[in-house]
Amino acid sequence: MTVTTMGGRRLALLGLAFGAALLSQPAFAQDSAWALAATYTADVAGPVSGGASQAGRFLDNLMIEGDLDLDKAIGWAGATAHLSLLNNSGGAPNDLAGTLQGINNIEVTRPRGKVYEAWLQQDFGRASVRAGLYDLNSEFYTTDASGLLIAPPFGIGSELAATGPNGPSIFPSTALGLRVRIAPSDATYIQAAAINAKAGALGDPGGVNTDFDDGVLLAAEAGWTRRGKVAVGLWRYSRDQNDIVDLDAAGLPVQRTAAGAYLLVDHPLRGAQGDIRAVAGFLRVGVSDGDTTPFKGGGQAGLLMTQVFGGRPDSALSLGVAYGGLSDKFQQTLAGGGLSAASSESTLELTYADKVAPRLSLQPSLQYVVHPGGDRDAEAAVVLALRVSIDL
Repeated sequence: MTVTTMGGRRLALLGLAFGAALLSQPAFAQDSAWALAATYTADVAGPVSGGASQAGRFLDNLMIEGDLDLDKAIGWAGATAHLSLLNNSGGAPNDLAGTLQGINNIEVTRPRGKVYEAWLQQDFGRASVRAGLYDLNSEFYTTDASGLLIAPPFGIGSELAATGPNGPSIFPSTALGLRVRIAPSDATYIQAAAINAKAGALGDPGGVNTDFDDGVLLAAEAGWTRRGKVAVGLWRYSRDQNDIVDLDAAGLPVQRTAAGAYLLVDHPLRGAQGDIRAVAGFLRVGVSDGDTTPFKGGGQAGLLMTQVFGGRPDSALSLGVAYGGLSDKFQQTLAGGGLSAASSESTLELTYADKVAPRLSLQPSLQYVVHPGGDRDAEAAVVLALRVSIDL
């Protein structure tokens, strides 16, 4: 099996060289203008019950990120530059599990190396502007308490993740965009973004899309962050998308407005960060038009316990459930293919992570997927995974 392209190898080597060169500089003192982080993640995942077959697949993810304080570097007050390089290789465990929402958040359809994000941010007191290759999910539709879970819908709601010509500007491919954020007070914020509807970064086929022929994805979110976070968001594509079922008189897909909204709560429930067995919870609900995506909406909820054991400050335990509501039109498509269409696909995940060495963490995960693939008659899939993370 080919695990990466030649371009991916070159970008991976470039990233490693970039990181090594920066780390070798004596300027990496506490007051350095540079900040660099690199993480290698390797998973073995696959169904042990249900799915197309019971087997495991290896897959991995290398992320190298660098931030440059332009004020310290060249005297540009309030400006920051960010660059991240990403390389993914390995197999596709969801091909075995056959789910719609996925089972692993580092799985990709095309293993390769690429520039993941490259943006410039300018701060203006309580406001900031960010422009460049930008991951929407880095600041929108995100909850800290869901961050340990491995199943993809805990990262961003499936009703948004399944939109756009080739997916919105989220992992694994970003797009050119502009984000504006205003914080009227220490506990409130408003942010909006306009991002190329066609994702594509350096390393993807065709590279960065600059023609904007497919329009832009518009997103806005307002939140309160006094204790945890409560936020509401809206998103809409500027150009209509293909209806997944309806055709016009010429036999072409009817054009529909792709839009949606979400509400999220991320809140501490017991103790504070750093306390033994502190617990935080999250709840997210999203809806979409249901004409241009398989999902009419969905929701995720769960708990995160940190420092589970007093003597192990990096131990963490998380339980989450993700519900993906299938649109009537997608159910019609499934039925047309001879399946007994279910109204939803749902995932329950339990995972535990701990640092077993100064730079090494292990994380086993168990998932139980009901109606995988939206097939009412399909056996529930039981998925096991082991994640190994190394801070480089």
